[in-house]
Amino acid sequence: MRGLNKVTLIGSISKDIEIQHLEGSISVARFLLTTTETVNDKNGQIQTNTEQHTIVLRRELAELAHKYLQRGSLIFLEGKLKTHPVDDTEGQTCYVTEIMGEHLVVLDKGNAIYMDELGKFT
Repeated sequence: MRGLNKVTLIGSISKDIEIQHLEGSISVARFLLTTTETVNDKNGQIQTNTEQHTIVLRRELAELAHKYLQRGSLIFLEGKLKTHPVDDTEGQTCYVTEIMGEHLVVLDKGNAIYMDELGKFT
């Protein structure tokens, strides 16, 4: 095997989904996903670790997410990491890592809703 770039997260959407329509009618949605992990430390105390992840969805998946998801929605997400350079206000190059979503399952509905990057919706 040469490598694997795979991310699996379960979390809540912590910011409303922003959608853009690029040239050629390509939709791109961005939002923050909050994950919380609870572990016991070496003293037996419960520690809560919370992370914010920037999620990017494209094409039909972006449109479906924008239509059906909102702040507070609990989702299962599969995707891959993508890092790209960004220039800050001082002209310094920083690197930003985002998660490019490929499959998504809404968990906070009566029935789970599955969405993927091909626009399949069940």
